Amino acid sequence: MPSNRYSVARRLAAVACAGLLAAVLAACGALHPPQPWEKGLLAKPSMAMGGDAQEQRFDQHIYTSKEAAAGGAGVGGGGCGCN
Repeated sequence: MPSNRYSVARRLAAVACAGLLAAVLAACGALHPPQPWEKGLLAKPSMAMGGDAQEQRFDQHIYTSKEAAAGGAGVGGGGCGCN
């Protein structure tokens, strides 16, 4: 009889996963685009995906100092100098 108990547990787990998936999909339906009065906040430089340009330069300086190498963060190309 233990196999029957495991099949019931699997069914319950499947129903729970389906319910969770339905809840997540229902929550995604509540998302809406930003309103016009919210776009001013989103246009600030601090909200950019890349962050602050000076902070990026500082981070790149630290990276090159620790790695003892320069480059590798720009345009890709071969080592032959033909990029």
